[in-house]
Amino acid sequence: MYELDRKKFGAFVSQLRKEKGLTQKQMAAQLHISDKAVSKWETGVSIPDTALLIPLAELLGVTVTELLMSERVQKNDRLDTGEVESIVKTAIRYSDQKSLRAYQHKSKWHIIYFLCVAAGAGGLYLDWMFGLFYSTVLTFVLLGILFGGYFCFFVPDRLPSFYDENQISFIADGPVQMNMAGLHFNNNNWPYIVRVGCIWTCSMVAGIPLALLAVGLLVPGWLDVVAYGVMSALFLLGLFVPIYVVGKKYE
Repeated sequence: MYELDRKKFGAFVSQLRKEKGLTQKQMAAQLHISDKAVSKWETGVSIPDTALLIPLAELLGVTVTELLMSERVQKNDRLDTGEVESIVKTAIRYSDQKSLRAYQHKSKWHIIYFLCVAAGAGGLYLDWMFGLFYSTVLTFVLLGILFGGYFCFFVPDRLPSFYDENQISFIADGPVQMNMAGLHFNNNNWPYIVRVGCIWTCSMVAGIPLALLAVGLLVPGWLDVVAYGVMSALFLLGLFVPIYVVGKKYE
């Protein structure tokens, strides 16, 4: 069976990186990891998570097969079926268990999300009926629905293992990106961060239109302040501050 030689792998990555004229720090920045992780690869201390194999190979200008073999394959050279099978098994063997998305688990947040969306839609309708509708509030609600859909349905249940091995303050998951200076994401604090995201988005979607309605009916003089100032602060600080707090607590 094909065995991945960490020393050979590290030397190959180092060689390709230098051919590309990249420093460890520059390569790490393009992969959204720490330069310490790159250093560990090149010295054979560790190997990259399988989630990084494709972007790493593309960055270094080789195929994933060449990366796993730690050598270039000439165009005229063809691997036999047994070699390909061994390389694939190697990739699978050292990989982490693939993370699942939230919608692949049974969760109370699926139901809560739809209930909050319904409540938010009802609140917006009442705001419009009483002449209290603000386009800013609609924007907040729509953003809450989008973020809520991510946290309640599409967020991964775990992060790749390199987040546990390095101090990484950046999350990139498709169009969703978070950069929290001073906070290091890992699989210890990730479940709590996801819970904060679910609570925040569902609360904002359901609460903002109803809060605006209450203020407009009880203290109409404060309506503009609440609509533009208070709710803006709650929308932004209500997410990032709790994420930072729980993230640091369980870091």
